[in-house]
Amino acid sequence: MVHLDVDEPEKYQRLESVYLDVYGERIPFFITRVELKNRNSALFSFADVSSADEAEEYTGREMFLPVSSLPPLSGKQFYFHEVEGYTVIDSRQGELGIVESILDLHQQALFQVRHGEKEILIPVVDQIIKNIDRERKIIHIEAPEGLIEIYL
Repeated sequence: MVHLDVDEPEKYQRLESVYLDVYGERIPFFITRVELKNRNSALFSFADVSSADEAEEYTGREMFLPVSSLPPLSGKQFYFHEVEGYTVIDSRQGELGIVESILDLHQQALFQVRHGEKEILIPVVDQIIKNIDRERKIIHIEAPEGLIEIYL
């Protein structure tokens, strides 16, 4: 059983392959069938894995998709890896810096923005993100009053 942390799981039913982390190496596995169980889980069948005993060897492994197989997103939706390197501009403070990474914490994902020698952490929530300009690689935000000042 695979846990799906996606908005539209049905888009992943036609995947041809995935990578599994096997002892620190990402190994490709070709998919023969994907059966959605509910909004958050699916059963994947792989070529060359023909028994429950063989499948047990891969239980608990991290699964990765080829970037080319990810469905394109638009508007304010984005993949975390997609916005690394984007410039963040706040409606009040102006240009804040560059997204170094997104910290995917259990409670909340955060933009980790480099502002000179300082780090600014901004919650990744629709209420703060106003627009994503993919062409110019800019994220426009409206941070809650006082949030940015804490870091500066």
